[in-house]
Amino acid sequence: MLGLPLAFSAPLVLFGLLALPVIWWLLRLTPPRPQAEIFPPLKILARVMKREETPSKSPWWLTLLRLAIAGFIIMALADPILNPRENSISTAGPLLIVMDNGWATAADWEDRVSVASRLITDAEESEIPVSLVFTADATHDATPRSAAQALERLQAASALPQHGDRARTLAAVADTLGGTAPGTLAILSDGVTSDGEETDRLSAQLEAIGAASVLLFEDGPDAVALVDAENGADAFVVEAQRPVAAGAVSYPFNAHDIQGRAIAEGSIDFADGETTGTGFIRAPFELRNDFARFAIPGIRSAGSAYLLDDSFRRRRVALLSGASADLAQPLLAPLYYIERALEPFADIVRPRDPELSVAIPELIETNPSVIVMADIGTLPDDVYGPLTEWVEDGGLLLRFAGPRLAGADENDPLIPVTLRQGERALGGAMSWTEPQNLAPYPDQGPFAGMPPPENIVVNRQVLAQPSPELSANTWASLEDGTPLVTTRQIGEGRTVLFHVTAEATWSNLPISGDFVEMLRRTVMLSSAGGQPAGGSAGEQASLPPYRLLDAAGQLIAPSGEARPLVLSNEAPTVSPENPPGLYGTEDGFIALNLMDARDALELIAWPDAVSATRTGYGTDNAMSLRPHLFTAAMILLLVDSAIVLLMAGFARRLRIGSPALGRTAAGMVAIFAVSLALTPDATAQTDDTRAGDDIILEQLNTTRIGYVLTGEDEVDRISERGLAGLAEFLAYRTSLEPGAPTGLDIETDQLAFFPLIYWPVSASAPMPSAQAISRIDAYMKAGGTVLFDTRDQFSGLGNAASPETDRLRAIMADLDIPPLEPVPEDHVLTKAFYLLPDFPGRYRGGEMWIEQLPQAGETRTMTSADGVTSVIITGNDLAGAWAIDTNGVPIYPTVPADPAQREFAYRTGVNIMMYMLTGNYKTDQVHVPALLERLGQ
Repeated sequence: MLGLPLAFSAPLVLFGLLALPVIWWLLRLTPPRPQAEIFPPLKILARVMKREETPSKSPWWLTLLRLAIAGFIIMALADPILNPRENSISTAGPLLIVMDNGWATAADWEDRVSVASRLITDAEESEIPVSLVFTADATHDATPRSAAQALERLQAASALPQHGDRARTLAAVADTLGGTAPGTLAILSDGVTSDGEETDRLSAQLEAIGAASVLLFEDGPDAVALVDAENGADAFVVEAQRPVAAGAVSYPFNAHDIQGRAIAEGSIDFADGETTGTGFIRAPFELRNDFARFAIPGIRSAGSAYLLDDSFRRRRVALLSGASADLAQPLLAPLYYIERALEPFADIVRPRDPELSVAIPELIETNPSVIVMADIGTLPDDVYGPLTEWVEDGGLLLRFAGPRLAGADENDPLIPVTLRQGERALGGAMSWTEPQNLAPYPDQGPFAGMPPPENIVVNRQVLAQPSPELSANTWASLEDGTPLVTTRQIGEGRTVLFHVTAEATWSNLPISGDFVEMLRRTVMLSSAGGQPAGGSAGEQASLPPYRLLDAAGQLIAPSGEARPLVLSNEAPTVSPENPPGLYGTEDGFIALNLMDARDALELIAWPDAVSATRTGYGTDNAMSLRPHLFTAAMILLLVDSAIVLLMAGFARRLRIGSPALGRTAAGMVAIFAVSLALTPDATAQTDDTRAGDDIILEQLNTTRIGYVLTGEDEVDRISERGLAGLAEFLAYRTSLEPGAPTGLDIETDQLAFFPLIYWPVSASAPMPSAQAISRIDAYMKAGGTVLFDTRDQFSGLGNAASPETDRLRAIMADLDIPPLEPVPEDHVLTKAFYLLPDFPGRYRGGEMWIEQLPQAGETRTMTSADGVTSVIITGNDLAGAWAIDTNGVPIYPTVPADPAQREFAYRTGVNIMMYMLTGNYKTDQVHVPALLERLGQ
């Protein structure tokens, strides 16, 4: 009658309230008074003795108090719920759920899944189909399914590092439904958009769907996205956006190196009423060149991370000129335009000595990325050697033509093409030719994608001798086909020649915007980035995924769904086939970020023309009153007990053995135990304790192999499947039947249950903390063994250590381990179960390292584990060779592809496990006399 939003989970229990009158009668009921017979001698005693009277009935207020206790208990057992959630979906058609799963949903994804689950449950109760579609998926499958199938799809879904395409999603919904109007359209929005015209398209599409009712779930977004970064002259400048022009606020952000370590920090400041904020990190450019990623701590989204590649690194560029600077006419100085074009993204170095034989060696000692020579013809003989060696080691020599170069030796080894003597004049009274314009830039080369040149005229140039390779070495040319920019690779580096001067006497190129962009792109080739300095331009056409961003903004190994990034004249954009991340190889990659300066992060304005019930994700205020009613009953019970004690004279005489006190205390304990048993929290606590005991007993009863969780899904999956394959092989070939492998968080998990822990070393995984290293060290000293697998035998050929080996050295630097040696030929590992000459995995040829055995005469003991080594190191990728799918088929081929190698890899795992579990029993000499005696018989 009062409109109170109240419901009961067990309404039938309320019939217990009908028993309250009976309880009242029982509480008031007393046995009949005994008939009194007067014994005359007792009259005297009755006069002197104090008479204690016991009331025949309890007071009405005490009876009412006890009835209230009984009523509260009955109401609590009925489980009343305040503000119960009502089934608000329409049954006029299927339930259509359009769910954003883009980057902005990563922080509160579980809340969104909870809301969608409740809607699907309502549809299941109403027996209507459910159409569930996600806006960031590659395929927008809106086919209506049963509620159970829709719930499975929901549980399998996750937030993606993508922009949601709502317009395309609604178009797919309209095509799938084919005119069937849904009963309820539920939109679970993230509240943001980077497409300013999205609202106009959504209005017509929502009206065309024609849902009977629309539910819009949307919270005020607090998303922040990094959209741009620039490595300035003295600081790294980072730009961020937020969708709401709120008050002034600052966000801390960190700069991480390629290993994921935070090496610098700054602050992004948003002014009051502004949606764009700027942050700075001031550091030496050598340190700024180590920045690989920016991230805002505390915000879990791909938008809060910004990846950097080699194009963001500042180069040290050395400038040389064949003529002295003309201070009276600075615009005619050979280096005037070059210096101003390079200053925004490079550190300029000038020689202190004008003599080239002294200046060039001094500049090479500064380790520049680029050396620019403007109109320098013949070089001194003693500098050709050092300069050529510098180029071969990866340097980039950028030269500009001029009168001196036109008259230089045509066989100069540091000129990319053979030149004709003299320069070519275009136009003028003595020439039949006209000044030439630049031809469009070719699709192959560093200038690919630049707009076609306009109003750039060349009046004079140096010509190249025609040759078969001239076309392949040309980056830009004039309309008549003569080269303007040529190049040649020398060792790991290259030389580049502009066939015009660096100032505006031969052409107007130096005073154009194309000149700045051409210099920037050329300088970017000076070190490993999107393309190494020695690579050809055509190699940039397609780059494989190297590391990808997940929805939470963390770099992970690429999945099978990612496709190579194909470069074209247009800037690459994020798509389901090309998620944000790094594309290329370890030697050079390109960063593809979720947001860039062209995007504008805004609030999504859902059309007002569509009548919708708007609510948030945290508006489910349903609350169970059961614990409160039990608490109220407990308080009244304590009050009743206190009253009983007072009425029994407890205040006047405190007697521990009093029957009234004993009965009251026992009743209080019993009722408290019953209330505690009926409280959900107490039951959960008891269940948790038993569950923990079961886990411990299971670990003690079953031998299991543990593996370290690195945080990279693909690496952890290989470890799990590899150890599962080894366990299956052990159960088939030996009497050991190990349990399923267990992933271990070495920060918190108990390690003592596992005789062997497999650790796949990954250079891109987070570095373990000092506490984790200390726990591993204690585990090894207590008798456990850690099998480190760098998995780099195939990729780590050569003298240089692989990143995984460097990471292993960093981990072992804090471990207290004895000296190591390769497994000796007569070691127990070679004969623990199988006789093995070596220990291959997916790769073959790498050494397996163990603790060094005690030498003759030494009394050193290896460990407390019966002489078993505490550490095993290999690079042969054992888990990759053991890994099988659910059908028992190997996942990865061996290198080389040899079935016998996989068999020996499994035998290596068997020997390691037998060695871990039995120790050095095969080297024990105790039984030698008995064996010799038996052999003699």
